[in-house]
Amino acid sequence: MTHRGVERTHPGTKGVSAKTAKEEFKVIPDLRRGCHDRAVLLYEYVGKRIVDLQHTEVPDAYRGRGIAKHLAKAALDFVVEEDLKAHLTCWYIQKYVKENPLPQYLERLQP
Repeated sequence: MTHRGVERTHPGTKGVSAKTAKEEFKVIPDLRRGCHDRAVLLYEYVGKRIVDLQHTEVPDAYRGRGIAKHLAKAALDFVVEEDLKAHLTCWYIQKYVKENPLPQYLERLQP
C-alpha cells in the first residue's frame, strides 16, 4: 500500500488515503509488481456536513485480505474527524458498522 500522490492521509489507518477532489478513499495494494489495481471507497457530499458512503470495490486478486475493512475504517474515521454525518448506501459499510458498533460511528449515521 502506498501514499504516493496523496492529498490527505488518515492517521491510524495504514496505507489508506483520501483525495477529496475525487471523493474517494483508495488503496493501491502492491506497487512492487508494477500493478495499477486499486481498491476504492466512493463517497459524495450530499449536504453541507453530510456524506454518502456509496460503494466499496476491491480488485478480485486482493479480496479477502482486509482491504475493504481498512477503507471502511478510514472513511468512518474521516466522518468522525471532520464532524460530519454519514448516509451508508454501501452494503459493506453497513456491515462494517454492524460488526464495529462504535459510539462515535453510530452517533453520526443518517437514516
